[in-house]
Parts: sequence; C-alpha cells; structure tokens
Amino acid sequence: MAAFETVLGFTLQNLFPIMVTAILATLVVAAVYLWMDARFQEKALAPFPCPERHWLWGTMPLKRITAHPEYFLQFLTEQTRRFPKCFQQWVGPFRGILVVVHPQLAKDVLKTIEPKSRVYEYLRPWLGDGLLLSRDEKWRRNRRLLTPAFHFEILRPYVKIYNQATDVFMEKMSRVAMKDEAVEITKHLSLLTLDIILQCAFSQNIDCQRIGDTHPYVAAVRVLSELVMLRTRKPWMHLWPMYRLTSEGRKFVELYNLVHQEANVIIKARKEVLNRECTEKMGRRSRYLDFLDILLTARDPDGDGLTDEEIRAEVDTFLLEGHDTTASGISWSLYCLAKHPGHQDRVREEVDVVMAGKDELIWEDISKLKYLTMCVKEAMRLYPPVPIVSRKITRDFNFAGHRFPAGANLDVNVWCIHHNPAVWGEDFMDYNPDRFSPENMKKMGAYDFIPFSAGPRNCIGQNFALNEEKVVIARILHRFKVELVPDHPVAPTVEIVTRAINGIKVKFIPRD
Repeated sequence: MAAFETVLGFTLQNLFPIMVTAILATLVVAAVYLWMDARFQEKALAPFPCPERHWLWGTMPLKRITAHPEYFLQFLTEQTRRFPKCFQQWVGPFRGILVVVHPQLAKDVLKTIEPKSRVYEYLRPWLGDGLLLSRDEKWRRNRRLLTPAFHFEILRPYVKIYNQATDVFMEKMSRVAMKDEAVEITKHLSLLTLDIILQCAFSQNIDCQRIGDTHPYVAAVRVLSELVMLRTRKPWMHLWPMYRLTSEGRKFVELYNLVHQEANVIIKARKEVLNRECTEKMGRRSRYLDFLDILLTARDPDGDGLTDEEIRAEVDTFLLEGHDTTASGISWSLYCLAKHPGHQDRVREEVDVVMAGKDELIWEDISKLKYLTMCVKEAMRLYPPVPIVSRKITRDFNFAGHRFPAGANLDVNVWCIHHNPAVWGEDFMDYNPDRFSPENMKKMGAYDFIPFSAGPRNCIGQNFALNEEKVVIARILHRFKVELVPDHPVAPTVEIVTRAINGIKVKFIPRD
C-alpha cells in the first residue's frame, strides 16, 4: 500500500507541471486567436459607422446591461435611430459585428443562403447538422426533403392537437381564476407549446402541462437551452476545448447525450410501426402523419432518404425552434391584448362569430380570424420571438457600397428593423394592428416585417407556428377576459427568444 501511494504521488507530481503547461498553452493559443480575429473584424467593419467604443467594453454599455438586462433592447433601439441603416457593435475588445437594421440591407443578406454565424455553433453538439446549422448542398437537399412536412394537408389534422392542448391550459387557468389570482403565463404557455410540438413531431403525449418539466427529456431540453444562452455570455467558454472542461460544459454533454438517446429510441420504435403498417397494408389512415413520419419516408430524386442521425438532428431542431419561439409569440400577443382591451374586445367579437355553436376551432376557421391575425403580427413586430439572425459571411460581396469580406460577422437585427422609425414612422413603439390591414400590407416591403426571417433560409415552420398561435389565443379569449396586473413591470430582454425579465403576469376573468 505504501509503495502504491509513493508511485501515485510521484506520478501526480510529474503530471502537474505538464497539466499546467497544457492549460497555459491553450490560453495563449486562445488569446492569439481572439486577437487576430479582432484585427480582421476591425478591418472588415472599418467602412461602416461605429458608436463610441471603449477599448475594453467595446460599444456596449456592459455594466449597465448586466445590472439592467432590459436596457439592452432599449440601447439597440437608440442606436437604430442614430444609425438607421447599419452600425458596428463590439462586445468587449474582441468580438466585432456589423448590425443591419434596415430592410433594404437585410434583403441583401437574407436572399443568400449564407450559413449561420459561429454563435450557432454552440448548438451543434446538440442539434447536429440539421436545417438550422447545415449549409450549401446539404442544406438545399434537406430543405427540399422537409418542405412536404409543412404542406397544409399535413398541418390540417394538427388543429385537433392545438385544441386539446389549449383545453388543458384553460382547465389550469380556470382553477387559478376561481381563486381570483394572477398567474405568470410564460412557463405555462411554454409547457403548452411543448405538449403540442411533442405530439406533432413524435406523436408523444408526455402531458407536460400536468407533470411540468419533471420528465427527463423535457427537463434536459429546458436546461440545454439555458446552458447555450449562458455560454454566449461568457467569452472564456466560447472555445469548445475550454468549455468542455467546465462543469457547465460537462452538464451540456451529459444532457445532449440523454436527448439523443431518447430520440434514437423513438426513431427506432417508429420505424418498426411504419414497417408493420406497410406489412399489414394498413396504410397510415388510422392516424395523422407527424413530422417523424415525413422524415422517415422522405426520399430525394436518387431515392435516398435521411440517415438516423440526420433525422434526429431535424427532430431536435424542430423541437427547439417550434417550442419556446411559439410560446414567446403567444405570451406577447396576450400581453398586448391585455394592455389594449379595446383590441382584445374586437378580437373576441370576431372569435365569438367564428366559434358560434362550437366548442373548438377547425381548420377552416383559422383563415376567418382576420383581425386576430393583424393583432398577432403587430405583437410579433413589437416583440419578435427571435430578435437577431446572425450570419457568417463565406464570400466577399458588395454591401452598402463597400466590400464586405468572407469571414466577417453580420447580424440582421429583427428587433431593430421592427423598431426603426425610418421604416415604421415615429409611432413605431405604439401597438397598432391596423399596420397589418390588407390595404397597408400591400404597401409593406417584403423585408419590413420578418419575425420568421426571410429569403431562402426563412423559418420552414412559420405556417405551423402562426396557426398554433391563432388557435390558442382565440380559444383563450373565447373563454376568458385577460387583464394585466397593474403593479407588475414587464420589460423585454433577449435570451434565445424574446422574454419578459420578470415574466408576464395576468388575470384570467371567466366570461359570463
């Protein structure tokens, strides 16, 4: 035993200097890389306007934003008024980005299929090479294969799922209303949209709204999203080798492995079901087609389908993109309608006519909710669920009259475009659904309103999301009047989606 301890001590004593040297070498390499990248970005961004820049903090008032996160979006709005086309943004001394805040320039970027920026790479171990992160020919192929999954004939039966999930939500809110209590709606709506997306993607009825996020898969998805957001705020964790050594990095690996294992089990089981249905010549008429069915049966012109790994990547991507984003959209729409009861009453009158004599909405009803659609779009203008779309430029191109080199970082800032007085007028902060009347829509530019991005890499599931939002909101307003809590401040901030810092608290008042 003594000999073993002596050998172990000797080994550790010899390994320690090697470990220290390796860590120091990694830090030096990281520092050199960051410095060289910053110099490149400075040269690339030089032709474009730049706000006041501190040598350490950059152009961002990081101290104030850290203390008051709600100031970040206010700061961006102020910069948009000063620089209504584009401007440089420096986060600290190393990370430089060109921020595009005008639709005319956004079009030049979004009409291409340039890949997402390196910030999105933090998602790659989890989401793989799915539609969000893939590029070039792989992106083109997968986009073609996935497009049929969002055809209206596939979306039609999902309305039943929207109704069922909303029934559970309203049952919960009725219990809250009986106690005359206010409720923070964001988490409840997130569980509602997660219930919907799990059924539409996998035909899995986990019943998140009743059990909460205690299910291992559901909890893992939530924590993975939080870890990605935390990593973006910590520059020392941006490099994967460094991040992998931290407790957060190890937790991230543990959880994405769990999510992958769960998805693999579901994919394997569904393959067996499809094979059995084919063998028994039952077809698929006994159930609706879900997203996983489409992925498993999709074929390109050569007759090749998606691999299991590709299917898992697309399912994970669909789950992330179609869950919190939709919950954000519904939350902010309800907030705006509660804040503006006149518009809420007008929506309710429309819904009452459409739902006369019915307990739930059907597919044909959705297109009749015209004023609700205007209200939802105006809420998404003021509070876009995904406020920033980042791109990594892979080829030199002429941008705003200047050469913009390959390798430079660029953000199409949806929040800024939607709050640009040069686009929307001086009343851009007002909630005015009439902006989206049929007459005004005819005058609107194609890139003025881009809550789902735009161009070839726009959100493939935008019709799915809009239908879901309209059904959920219509059903809620048919049952309840929604009121804000007067002493509860609501301020938006940026996470993966646009959230309210203190949540959105409302009271649901049952209708007589």
